[in-house]
Amino acid sequence: MRSTSERDEVDSSIFNGITALDGGALDTAALEEDAVLVVNVASRCGLTPQYEGLERLQKRFGDQGFTVLGVPCNQFAEQEPGSAEEILEFCSTTYGTTFPLTEKLEVNGEGRHPLYAWLTESADAEGEAGDVQWNFEKFLVSREGAVVARFRPKTEPEADEVVAAIEAALAPAAAGEEA
Repeated sequence: MRSTSERDEVDSSIFNGITALDGGALDTAALEEDAVLVVNVASRCGLTPQYEGLERLQKRFGDQGFTVLGVPCNQFAEQEPGSAEEILEFCSTTYGTTFPLTEKLEVNGEGRHPLYAWLTESADAEGEAGDVQWNFEKFLVSREGAVVARFRPKTEPEADEVVAAIEAALAPAAAGEEA
């Protein structure tokens, strides 16, 4: 099992090979410089209103080196059936999202994208790793490329533990070394 604290040469970017939802290139260089909250999203889910909290996190921390990355997924009760255009229209019109969205990816099973194969090696606060449970599961990836937190679907984006983890990921590394 690969260490989540290091990327090997093959994984120079954990986001390589992923296309943006609009069909263009995903700005992987920008993502590598940021702490990234990776979230599998769906537009027909009871948790879909979490888009509001995700967008507020993007606005609150975006200028500090943080990005939400939405990953549409249709694996859970087919709650993301739309085309790329329909998903983009829904997100921008309904929730005013400004954070990047990827192409639809599979997060579990045989077709699981390599990004999620890596992310799901990380445990949540209860010590449980493995498959994504449902839509809106959240993984916080540090600027150094390590998964530093995992939050299950029902955890609201602006929950205290999520905000604290983002703030810790954005804190300068030297801050804890001052004597």
